[in-house]
Amino acid sequence: MTLPTGEQFVLETSTASGDLRATITAVAAGIRTLSINGIDLVPEYSEDLPAPMGAGIVLVPWPNRIRDGIWRDDEGVEHRLAITEPKYNNAIHGLLRYAEYRVVDQQRDSVTLAANIYPQLGYPYLLETAVHYELVADGLRVTHHIENQGGEAAPVAIGTHPYLKIGGVPTGDLVLKLDAASHIEVDDRLLPTGEVPVDGTEWDLREGRRVADLSLDDAFGEVADHDGEVEHSLTAPDGRSVSLWADDEFAYVQVYTSNRFPGEDGVAIAIEPMTAPAEAFNSGRGLRLLDPGEAWELSWGIRFSGFTAE
Repeated sequence: MTLPTGEQFVLETSTASGDLRATITAVAAGIRTLSINGIDLVPEYSEDLPAPMGAGIVLVPWPNRIRDGIWRDDEGVEHRLAITEPKYNNAIHGLLRYAEYRVVDQQRDSVTLAANIYPQLGYPYLLETAVHYELVADGLRVTHHIENQGGEAAPVAIGTHPYLKIGGVPTGDLVLKLDAASHIEVDDRLLPTGEVPVDGTEWDLREGRRVADLSLDDAFGEVADHDGEVEHSLTAPDGRSVSLWADDEFAYVQVYTSNRFPGEDGVAIAIEPMTAPAEAFNSGRGLRLLDPGEAWELSWGIRFSGFTAE
């Protein structure tokens, strides 16, 4: 039977904290499950569903939104992408959201999936992309590889859409710490209008706020870099935590809360690392221009702490 998210790749390993498992989907190279000793670190959804609300998917060659799907390259040539967010008339979340990746390599604790982006409406470039998922001692490590196989420089940005949780603890009771010093203001189409410091505002989440007290679909910048790594976390009342870490090239982060995630009682939260914010194809902020033959590789992951083996 063909599943809405394609083939399912189950990864397993043993750690000092117990058995670590993940399920990666062929469609959108998404994370469908991740657990330590049976305790969910992401909200699991049924294999007979498409990824709800973009859960766990890869966003390339841009995350977030492009106004009206229109952008202009360095030579001023206008490109028009397909509108994939009709409600706001935007192009959203790249070109591989519904693509089936192919298997390059699979081991007990890892899998590498690849998909090409071919020249198409609004994006006349040829990219080879790959995503490597690997279970490690403290969680899941994800490495992206993108190479420009075309004959001209290609604009590229990367994002992902993981939801995080600690099974058995209401997500609303978790404390979110977001290590970002600026908030990106948006209009009624969720497109950026400016960026302001978070100091003294409701957007300052650096010291932690309960998820239940938040309602977010917001992007943040000036993400703090600690020795080449950024990190944002959710902490339970008992001290256990799950965090989103990333290379410092993921200089932006989007946080989204919802009370409509299938199978979840109460709120669910996505913490989404991005190398660029919305409208990057037009603003150039965080955008990487890959020359012909040039490759780009960077990593992020989900890390757990405070869990003990049974």
